[in-house]
Amino acid sequence: MVLGAQFNSFLPPVTVLTILPLSVAGAAFALLATGSTLNIFSMVGLLLLMGIVKKNSIILVDYALQERERREDAFQAMLRAGPVRLRPILMTSTATIMAAVLALGAGSETRAPMSIAELGGLSVSTVLSLLVVPAFYVMADRMKTRLGARLGKKPDAESGPHPPRTDEPRPATHG
Repeated sequence: MVLGAQFNSFLPPVTVLTILPLSVAGAAFALLATGSTLNIFSMVGLLLLMGIVKKNSIILVDYALQERERREDAFQAMLRAGPVRLRPILMTSTATIMAAVLALGAGSETRAPMSIAELGGLSVSTVLSLLVVPAFYVMADRMKTRLGARLGKKPDAESGPHPPRTDEPRPATHG
């Protein structure tokens, strides 16, 4: 609901959240591969993972929406957003991965599942967020445009600022 209020639309929050199941799958696979259990520490790692992955998706989608305000189509907006937002996404993921690796040192038996969940989820989601999120955004925008055409609405009727109406009288300004 917070993302919906922030973006003033339903499509961007759904797009942002598409990567969360893939990150959880990466974390579950890493826990399974290492023989770790799903315990309170690994669940804390999953919460941290979801926050970071969601933030990375928001960075990408928000920049694409800014490009859309310039009247670019969804595909071109994502083509521009990917390279520009690649560095912040990689920096956040790399810093978190390095912290998780450092937490795997001596005496880390209790916190190791947390680090393993973060490492598995971030390694999968960082790569896939640069592919899945843009692809879903473009496909969903195309479906929205087709549905709007079938219902007789103008394309992109709810995205971007609306120009002022010319049939309304403008208020007089006193200078």
